[in-house]
Amino acid sequence: MSDSIIINREDLTGEAAVWLIQALNAELSATYPEPGATHFRLDPEETKEGRGTFLVARVDGVPMACGAIRKNDDETVEIKRMYVAPEARGQGLSRRVLSALEAEAARLNVKRIVLETEPRQHAAIALYERSGFQRIPAFGEYIGSPMSICMEKRL
Repeated sequence: MSDSIIINREDLTGEAAVWLIQALNAELSATYPEPGATHFRLDPEETKEGRGTFLVARVDGVPMACGAIRKNDDETVEIKRMYVAPEARGQGLSRRVLSALEAEAARLNVKRIVLETEPRQHAAIALYERSGFQRIPAFGEYIGSPMSICMEKRL
């Protein structure tokens, strides 16, 4: 991995964000082709200052990874849209994005971070478990979603 890795807040509707999210959605669609599989939403206003953030990791200036948090309530943020481009995987970029998101959550003064992932996301589940996340019952829009695995980390 290059020494030139920069992680910055970016607009969810910006060019890098759109490209990364399209790549994420294409990968999820290929991994979960079953009828009823869904990609849960994230709205631009949910990533505005004070409500959340959308981060893009650039390697040598090229967008290679992203992740977001959104406030679900005064005590909880939810991780959304975590993605690392295939050519940048296995080099610790996801840990760096997750760490930056956790720092943003702490800055928002919340007490816990929650997330939803899916059973075929083996690397993501391992990352979250290594980072101190534990499985919890489905919450919010994921209740009743048979492919959802929900996790939390207390801060």
